[in-house]
Amino acid sequence: MTRGLSPFWALDWWSAWWDAWGSTPYIAPLRDPGQASTLSRLHATAFARPWDAHEFERMLCERSTEAHGLWRGNSVHGFALSRKVEDEAEILTIVISPSLRGGGHSHRLLREHLAALSFAGVRSVHLEVDEGNDPALRLYARHGFIKTGERTGYYPRPDGSRATALTMRATLA
Repeated sequence: MTRGLSPFWALDWWSAWWDAWGSTPYIAPLRDPGQASTLSRLHATAFARPWDAHEFERMLCERSTEAHGLWRGNSVHGFALSRKVEDEAEILTIVISPSLRGGGHSHRLLREHLAALSFAGVRSVHLEVDEGNDPALRLYARHGFIKTGERTGYYPRPDGSRATALTMRATLA
């Protein structure tokens, strides 16, 4: 063996290559508050008023938070974040990296997130979504969410106008 090289140098090289060239994304719990900056940057790719890292750090430290990430290698490329209270939960946000949007990853992420909520005893899940977000509306309908109300002028848009939020609910098995 060459002096100074780890016996696992080939494995390290392979892992780095695998991460860089497209390892298969997978869903896993998000618990590390150290991921807060990454979550904040991802959130900013999808929302006019993104949450800052401190908000994510605080939420990841709360026992009532359920969070799952879409991982590719050692990097988070999407996440779903909910808050649980007894047998109810509210999905606070769900985001997929722009580079992975349109590949079915949001469906997998939401399906596994809802399964974890169900396993934790949640029976009813609520959320709100911009009425103009057709991909999200299709995703939520696919998972059994139905419209329960509206919040007119709720979301700020980049142009300064305001969008209506639709409130939705799903019952878990």
